[in-house]
Amino acid sequence: MKEGIHPKTYRKVVFKDMSNEYMFMCHSTVDTKETIKWEDGSEYPLYKLDISHKSHPFFTGQNMFIDTAGRIDKFKKRYAKK
Repeated sequence: MKEGIHPKTYRKVVFKDMSNEYMFMCHSTVDTKETIKWEDGSEYPLYKLDISHKSHPFFTGQNMFIDTAGRIDKFKKRYAKK
């Protein structure tokens, strides 16, 4: 392996799926300013996700649309037949 190319700032980070409030913790180098109190009573950095394996249609087997930023309406408006 090449030396000096891997980050040294690995830390535990809580990832939160904003569509269904599901949270999980893992090691990451993601930069975030928010924190959250975890189940063990400690405070960890928080990174908010739009979608995770708990809400993605491929993993859930359900066809649900999560339109957090009006993307579907924006698409329909842009490509509507005039």
